[in-house]
Amino acid sequence: MSGSSSPSAMREGEAGEVTRLAPSPTGALHLGNARTFLVNFALARQRKWRIVLRIEDLDTPRNKAGADRDALEALEWLGISWDEGPIYQSRDLEPYRTALAKLAARALAYPSELSRTEIEAAASAPQADSGEAGREIVFPAYLRPALIARTLEDADIEKNWRFVTPPDTVEFEDAFAGHQRHEPARSIGDFVIWTKRGQPAYQLAVVVDDHRQGITQVVRGDDLLDSTARQILLYQALGMKPIPAWRHLPLVVGPDGRRLAKRHGDSRIATYRARGVRRERIVGLLAKWCGMTGAGGVAQEMSTEEFVERFEADRMPREKAVFGAHDEAWLLSRGR
Repeated sequence: MSGSSSPSAMREGEAGEVTRLAPSPTGALHLGNARTFLVNFALARQRKWRIVLRIEDLDTPRNKAGADRDALEALEWLGISWDEGPIYQSRDLEPYRTALAKLAARALAYPSELSRTEIEAAASAPQADSGEAGREIVFPAYLRPALIARTLEDADIEKNWRFVTPPDTVEFEDAFAGHQRHEPARSIGDFVIWTKRGQPAYQLAVVVDDHRQGITQVVRGDDLLDSTARQILLYQALGMKPIPAWRHLPLVVGPDGRRLAKRHGDSRIATYRARGVRRERIVGLLAKWCGMTGAGGVAQEMSTEEFVERFEADRMPREKAVFGAHDEAWLLSRGR
């Protein structure tokens, strides 16, 4: 493939659509991802989408014992329900192996044992973000082996496998973020789709799961916009249709502008619950970040049912939501 890749099988519609909530047991549910889940839930109930709950538990080195149960409990406490699941990714790896085998047979995937250090050393210049732990680095096409049809027996399955990223410009319409143009070959290159742990990487797993679970509407944070372009390429390479419709929301960040995390204090839903903060208080703050405020633009307590009734996607702010000390003080000041 070359040139521009613009999927024509994107889904539009209301009843009959399917969305998913996909918490990961790598950490606890906090205010940031709770807002995304609440918006997803509201859209689904307003538009009569079916909701699948999927536990994305394939990042096994980072999984925390009991975090899946904590996430389910937090969602239920917030009044967020689902129609199917929970479905655990780790309990059936065969669909991912089948997808990898298909790509390998089409010379669209290959095993690679190059380390991060070796990839950086082979690049013409150091990667700008190479010093930040956990960041991906660009894997240039010239580091590929010969592109031939392979079977999974040709190499140890416990090696990294990479996708042959075409030089396409991927374009798609996002229901919130608008028209998107991405060039995965330049931004990431050949990305990992299977890990040396013998498990699929995120990009392959999410495509396979969304396809087999009939997901047609995806709501998530806008930090995954670039991942969407990669996933569209995988949909096309695997011949999977339809490609879902996407809605990427601005993240909740701390006062420093970085994604909400431990460095900004304890923003876990379970912590506020343990401190006696009412559910309506939490929902009220999340509603404020969605453009739903009381007189003077301040947060006001709100039930989950009221949030679903009042939420308007078109009124949601385009900028990132900032969780500051005043929000923390409001949560804890009263309404216990």
